Amino acid sequence: MKAGKRTGMIDQDSFLPNLEVRVIAFSLREERLHVLLVSAGSTPSPLWEIPGGRILKDQSLEEAASQQLNGLTGLRETYLEQLYTYGEAGRGGKDRVISVVYFALLPAGAVASPAVKDDVSIRWFPVDALPPLVEDHREVLAYALRRLRYKLEYTAVGFQLLPEAFTLSDLQQTYEMILGEQLDKRNFRRRILEAQIIEPTGTLRTGEGRPARLYRYRPDAVAEIKARRLFP
Repeated sequence: MKAGKRTGMIDQDSFLPNLEVRVIAFSLREERLHVLLVSAGSTPSPLWEIPGGRILKDQSLEEAASQQLNGLTGLRETYLEQLYTYGEAGRGGKDRVISVVYFALLPAGAVASPAVKDDVSIRWFPVDALPPLVEDHREVLAYALRRLRYKLEYTAVGFQLLPEAFTLSDLQQTYEMILGEQLDKRNFRRRILEAQIIEPTGTLRTGEGRPARLYRYRPDAVAEIKARRLFP
């Protein structure tokens, strides 16, 4: 949604002037990393943008970002982190717009495919096949992806994109989709198990092929792990 949209009957004086939040929502869909984008354009080839909106004077930044995300996905409890503040002179036209950007990680399968909401088109796009974007939003998305990959190297943030229970293959594929590179299967499994940051659930996933053991992330495990040491 464009900044200032969907404010309803709220008095415009209730919002902070020239300040908005934008939320970059990442999720794994169809074996690729996707990002949620919006467009209110009606042309055959509209420009797309990172979802966002204005901030009420009595709202914290995180509350505003969480509200934006909930309005798009219906989710409230999810990983949300402030990325960067963009406020270069002239950004957004003559009325300088300052954007506080967050990124969110949504578990695979947790969000249905949105279509249109309040005349605003909402779609998931693969991060490696983005549509035309407004202003500097392509650069903002590129920075968010670099930050995500960097955090994957030293934290367990990748688990935020997985469902509660997953197989070792699911976990490896998640890391590969985010990093954009293949990891050695034997080495990956040995090191992730040695790190003791996951535990078996005691159940198996059945279906085609051999049953696969399901794991979950240990909430008491140390999050500050050196993933590049785990998965060189």
